[in-house]
Amino acid sequence: MSKSAIIIGAGIVGLATARALAVRGYQVSIFERNEQAVGASIRNFGMIWPIGQATGPMYDRAMLSRSIWKELCTEAGIWHDEVGSLHLAYHDDELQVMKEYVESNQQYRPCQLLNPSAAEQKSPAIQLDGLKGALWSPEEMIIESRVAVAQVAAYLAERYHVKFYWNTAISLIEYPKVFSGTQAWDADEIYVCSGQDFETLYPELFGASAITKCKLQMMRLETQPDGWRIGPALCGGLSMIHYPGFQVAASLPALRNRYEVQYAEYLKWGIHVMVSQNGGGELTIGDSHEYGLVHDPFDKEFINRFIKDYLHTFANLKNWNLHQSWHGVYPKMTNGETELIVDVEPGVTVINGLGGNGMTLSFGLCEQLIASRVG
Repeated sequence: MSKSAIIIGAGIVGLATARALAVRGYQVSIFERNEQAVGASIRNFGMIWPIGQATGPMYDRAMLSRSIWKELCTEAGIWHDEVGSLHLAYHDDELQVMKEYVESNQQYRPCQLLNPSAAEQKSPAIQLDGLKGALWSPEEMIIESRVAVAQVAAYLAERYHVKFYWNTAISLIEYPKVFSGTQAWDADEIYVCSGQDFETLYPELFGASAITKCKLQMMRLETQPDGWRIGPALCGGLSMIHYPGFQVAASLPALRNRYEVQYAEYLKWGIHVMVSQNGGGELTIGDSHEYGLVHDPFDKEFINRFIKDYLHTFANLKNWNLHQSWHGVYPKMTNGETELIVDVEPGVTVINGLGGNGMTLSFGLCEQLIASRVG
């Protein structure tokens, strides 16, 4: 008889855990307090972003995750775009970091340094004035997260008979049972994948963990005219000091020092700027990073203005009209760890704390975790 599992949370971590268990024959049930996933899993760029991960285990995890995303998207008919990424350099110190990144990763990744002319061939949206070069990577993939997360859930339900309990908030776990008010369900294994909400179920664990919450602000621009596409996801230099993958470059601290003077307010609010395009032609831009256990529920207009101003330094878009703005909140480790996995008691596991890497790492992390336990 097959084993059973209950998962709390239908965001990307919960879905990734469900997939890893379902492909191994588990009977899986997912409990979600809302009628659909509405948290950080749908409030992001939709970027699968291996280039941001340090070479080694995290990069390997990102590539494993990418392969699972690709398989799911192909089987379920989910829109995805393997466009790659371009980091654009307008100063010698930015270009130097990119050179060192490529030199350090030549035998590990298919990345390369492009001159301005070659970069222009990759994207018609690049600001060419002052461009010194660009870092090209073909591995990054875009999905439309606000649609794809629900599509993955539907695929798991159809393909693996994963059962979803929507609008069902789990208020108590007493292994092997979970409770929503007076209702109860039981399973052989329970996984808590509820993002920042896990503090409700395990407040002592949350309080004792090296974890905080990050608020990010993002925007979406209107559909670009006449089917115009930007090609790869585009990034400015600030992104290189945000992602750990670039720490391999010896010149990165010097670049950071310049930014700390020139872009002090940007760094204060954790702003780095990227842009991706969905299947309908809309552009997602962002973002910022504010850390703390409680956040202002109101967005800051000046942060959105900073983001758009910096985007103008490296992108020439056809339509800059704002369509939407929003913010998301996700749990983030404060001790340098890349995730929080805790067996709170036999049979109950918390999977949390992936920070802003949920779309990039969740499928890989949960596949590795479940494979190590189940085989």
